[in-house]
Amino acid sequence: MAIAESNRLEYKRELDKSDKLEKAAVSFLNYNGGGEILVGVADDGTVVGISDSDGDQRKIADRLSNNIRPKILGLFDVVAEKIDGKDVIRIAVSSGTQKPYYIRKRGMNEDGCFIRVGASAHPMTEAMIERLIAQRQTTTLSTMPTSNQSLTFEQLHIYYSEHGLALGAQFADNLDLKSSDGAYNFLAYLLADSNGASIKVAKYAGTDKIDLVENEEYGYRCLITAVYRVLDKLDVENKTFAKITSRNRLERRLFDAVALREAFINAVVHNDYSLGWPVVEFYSDRVTITSTGGLVEGLSDEDFFKGLTMLRNRELMRVFKDVELVEMLGSGMQRILSAYDRSVFEITPSFIIATFPYAKDFERSVSDDKADPESDTEKDPESDTEKDTLKNAVNETQQKIIEHIKGNPAITIKLLAAEIGINERNIKKNIKALKDKGLIVRIGADRGGHWEARC
Repeated sequence: MAIAESNRLEYKRELDKSDKLEKAAVSFLNYNGGGEILVGVADDGTVVGISDSDGDQRKIADRLSNNIRPKILGLFDVVAEKIDGKDVIRIAVSSGTQKPYYIRKRGMNEDGCFIRVGASAHPMTEAMIERLIAQRQTTTLSTMPTSNQSLTFEQLHIYYSEHGLALGAQFADNLDLKSSDGAYNFLAYLLADSNGASIKVAKYAGTDKIDLVENEEYGYRCLITAVYRVLDKLDVENKTFAKITSRNRLERRLFDAVALREAFINAVVHNDYSLGWPVVEFYSDRVTITSTGGLVEGLSDEDFFKGLTMLRNRELMRVFKDVELVEMLGSGMQRILSAYDRSVFEITPSFIIATFPYAKDFERSVSDDKADPESDTEKDPESDTEKDTLKNAVNETQQKIIEHIKGNPAITIKLLAAEIGINERNIKKNIKALKDKGLIVRIGADRGGHWEARC
């Protein structure tokens, strides 16, 4: 090739193990206009070719995705082509909007930030880095646009009303539901009565994804409603093991309900909605909760486990706090780690996966027999049919009321009617029946109190 390297073009003879590839890519990302990298071409423009085009393309895409921050998905393209009859790889890198970009392992400093100067990548000065940080265009739920502008928010009004909060005429502006141009943004879309947003919940028969037995979409309406419905599903799946001993009745649930609730809500609040949606998956031995986006920029693994918070979705967190889905920032992690250790979390550049193993039934738990020498060795016949008996004792509406109360003890008659889809008079009638059976009880006053399910 006769074309020399320039401010828009760099050659790499081969794909080596150093971070020269990442250095060149970062310099183009921080340079107005971007540039191209040709792998398989020597510095003097001689085409030498590469031997494994397919393999090198995968390696390049993986390295650029994982080794550069902020994440640059969509800012580069990797294609194979032939020049002078030899295989080469062309990497097209666009100028990013989240400057300064840097090599992840070196950090956002003079060792990790580079910019194109002539035909080479030069380290950026501290002053240049600070200036770019100040100019950075932050992408948030409030700055992400939505094409749907015919949005209504009746459900959101109900949730706020149930917590003694009134949404006035300017609520859309107060809750950051509109962009600077006055149009509804993506946060508004997520909280609207009707949308295309959905949280996937899947169930598999075994320990892998081969035998799918259930695949549900929880959403297409206000995100808060979707969250409550998934919480109900978690409670339904959380089987209770029971055993009668000579001294008392022992009970154990399939997984810790508080920890799962916190992990799921954290996944929703901190999810990167520009990349994907939270997913809940039930297997025969575990349940997993996956959120997209990895850790927020600047937050370390240790910070994460300490409960330190750098908000990805500040506006959504504010709404969730208003309706009491979240409490103190970082308190959720403390609740999770009080029941499980850190090993339940897998943190990758693109995902955070929480995996909670199921507890064993008493019949399969040798340790429990050792701990209680007087325990019965035969399974309590009533424990097997406990849930079936409850199911037969109540109608479908009453079962739904119980599930909603377990997911949201502060739920009101009005909200139950909206959630289940029947009138308030019918809800009151079924609640009275449940109270008469001793399956639910009201704790405290109608305003400020809460329900308790005793089944």
